[in-house]
Amino acid sequence: MSTAGKVIKCKAAITWEIKKPFSIEEIEVAPPKAHEVRIKILATGICRSDDHVTAGLLTMPLPMILGHEAAGVVESTGEGVTSLKPGDKVIPLFVPQCGECMPCLKSNGNLCIRNDLGSPSGLMADGTSRFTCKGKMIHHFIGTSTFTEYTVVHETAVARIDAAAPLEKVCLIGCGFSTGYGAAVKTAKVEPGSTCAVFGLGGVGLSTIMGCKAAGASRIIGIDINKDKFAKAKELGATECINPLDCKKPIQEVLSEMTGGGVDYSFEVIGRIDTMTAALACCQDNYGTSVIVGVPPASEKITFNPMMLFTGRTWKGSVFGGWKSKESVPKLVADYMEKKINLDGLITHTLPFDKINEGFELLRTGKSIRSVLTF
Repeated sequence: MSTAGKVIKCKAAITWEIKKPFSIEEIEVAPPKAHEVRIKILATGICRSDDHVTAGLLTMPLPMILGHEAAGVVESTGEGVTSLKPGDKVIPLFVPQCGECMPCLKSNGNLCIRNDLGSPSGLMADGTSRFTCKGKMIHHFIGTSTFTEYTVVHETAVARIDAAAPLEKVCLIGCGFSTGYGAAVKTAKVEPGSTCAVFGLGGVGLSTIMGCKAAGASRIIGIDINKDKFAKAKELGATECINPLDCKKPIQEVLSEMTGGGVDYSFEVIGRIDTMTAALACCQDNYGTSVIVGVPPASEKITFNPMMLFTGRTWKGSVFGGWKSKESVPKLVADYMEKKINLDGLITHTLPFDKINEGFELLRTGKSIRSVLTF
C-alpha cells in the first residue's frame, strides 16, 4: 500500500529541551511539498555536533529532531522533483548544493546559501515544518533531521548513491568522514612529504588523519587527552600521538620542538577556542596552514597576537570538508565501494535506534569513535 501523499506516523527521537535525554515518541511526518523528498532513514551516525545541541553549546530552536549523518531510501517525492524517484538509495546533505548561488558557482566554494547552519530557523524553505508530535510543531535540524524513521528534505539537500552501497557504513559520508578527510585533501591540500598535527581523535579527527595519509604526509601527529584513542589513530595513519596532559610545556611548543619549527598543516577537530589558537601556533610561522574543522562554541571569541598571521601563516575553516555535497557524496561512496577509503575502521558500535541514549553515552565517555543507529 502506497504511503505517497499521506501523513506517515513513525518513531523519532525528540530533543524537547537541552541537557535532557532523547525522548522516543510517535510523530507525524507530512508528505513532501514541491521540490522536497521524503526519505525512510535506515542508518544514522551519532556525531558530536548533535551532542553540542543537547549540551546547549550550539543554540537551536527546540523542540527538534536532531541527526544529520545518515542514509536511507526515497519513499516519495514532491511536485517538480526530477533528480530522484521512490526506491533510490540516498544520503541527506546538511550542506545543500543548489547549483545557482555564488558558493555553488565558484569552483572552490561549497557552502551553499540554502544551508540552515548560521542562524538556524529549524524550518523548511517555505518557513514551516513537516514534523508534529502530540499536536506540537517539531523543528528540523540543519535541513536533515535523521533521528527519525522518516524525514523530509529539500531536493538540493540529498544525493543519490550506488544502490549496492551498505547504508550502515556509507552514512558516515553524510558528515564525519567527508568533513575530516576533505579538510586534509581539499581544504588544506596537504602535500606529499609534509608534517601534520591533528587535534582531536574522534571520528572526524581520525578521518582527517586518513586524509593526511592519503595525501602522502610523512609525519602525522595525533593529539588527544584520551590516550585510549591512540591505537586506532596509529592504525589509521598517525605516525605518533601525544597527550597534552603529559607535557610539561604548552602543546604548541612541544610540537614546534618535535618538528624543528612547526608543522606544515594543523587541524583543530574539537571545537574549542584554546585548541584553535594552539593549532594555529603549532604550525610553521611563515608557510604553515591551520584549519578549523570543529564547530566553534556559540558566542565565544578568540584573542590572538596578529603577528602569528603577519609572518605568513594561513588560518582557514572547512565546512563539510570543502566538498560540493550533491556532486561529491556519490563519488565518495564509489570510492568506498572500490575500497579506496576505509569507513569500517571508524565504526565501533552499531545499535538499534531505540538505544540512542546509550549511543550518546558512549560518545560522551570517550568509549566510541562512531556509533551507528539502525532502524
